[in-house]
Amino acid sequence: METTTVKAYGTEAATKPLHEMKIERRAATAHDVEIEILYCGICHSDLHQVKNDFGAAIYPIVPGHEIVGRVTAIGNHVTKFKVGDLAGVGCIVDTCRTCNNCKEGFEQFCEEGMTFSFNSIDKTYGGHTFGGYSESIVTDEKYVLSIPQTLDLASAAPLLCAGITVYSPLHHWKVGPGTQVGILGIGGLGHVAIKIAKAMGAFVTVFTTSQSKVDDAKRLGADDAVLSSDPEQMKKYAGKLNFILDTVSAKHDVNIYLNQLTVDGTMVLVGLPPEPLSVSAFNVVKGRRSFSGSNIGGIAETQEMVDFCAKHNITADIELIKIQDINNAYNRLEKGDVHYRFVIDMASLKD
Repeated sequence: METTTVKAYGTEAATKPLHEMKIERRAATAHDVEIEILYCGICHSDLHQVKNDFGAAIYPIVPGHEIVGRVTAIGNHVTKFKVGDLAGVGCIVDTCRTCNNCKEGFEQFCEEGMTFSFNSIDKTYGGHTFGGYSESIVTDEKYVLSIPQTLDLASAAPLLCAGITVYSPLHHWKVGPGTQVGILGIGGLGHVAIKIAKAMGAFVTVFTTSQSKVDDAKRLGADDAVLSSDPEQMKKYAGKLNFILDTVSAKHDVNIYLNQLTVDGTMVLVGLPPEPLSVSAFNVVKGRRSFSGSNIGGIAETQEMVDFCAKHNITADIELIKIQDINNAYNRLEKGDVHYRFVIDMASLKD
């Protein structure tokens, strides 16, 4: 198979910093789209994978799954894209395509397991996948997204993971006008969730442990903000919320938030805490409440999310960095020192 050598940033071990390296990309085959990467968001899972926090890292590793760029080549059978189009690649670059979940558009739940943009065994072409901290990427057109020209490309990049992660449960549980929604946590996920839930017509209340985030919530579009460490403030919405989106990836007590739900209310976890969470039976039995989870979204739903965000002018609040500053950005991300998403200007890789 014909390949091309491209520049990238990655590492060979969990203990080593990210640095410039060379990787091989396949040339575009019949159904492939080749994309020059213009911007790539930094997701917390990039950091987890590099540090091998999940115990499944494949080295060398090149992270990045919030990829936006411009099409530079297409295969002979590609119909959805042409050279020069704006395009994006999110978390998924391949699935089995034949299981019931794939057929129904739930590629994220592929029964044979999806191929991630990076750090996945490439079952079709061999080797393993490399992500968006690189000059270019080649992906089957089925898993490539069309990016509207009206969106700011840099701040749109995080939508391809953070955006779909919060849009999918809000959409699935039919959040809309008249829905009382709680957003737990204002970070890379939560700040986008506020914007999307408001655009859907919901009344949005933010729960946070940080006073500074309380102050910032309304700037982001929230109708109200509650300091969750204050029992008096927590009483205000007790039993009143239809839906709560939990974006927190640290250990936390979900029970105090379950008590904010109405009868038949639902709390959905999209964060990934490293330890199991304890749920009191009384907090779900009382009020017939549900505690559920959600994981990114399928390709069609991700395109729907991108188009929704373009219609409502929704993007992430970002800090644009050069690729050479990636290790400092990772150090800051570990400390939670980002408002609210780092995005790499990939033009800096050419320097």
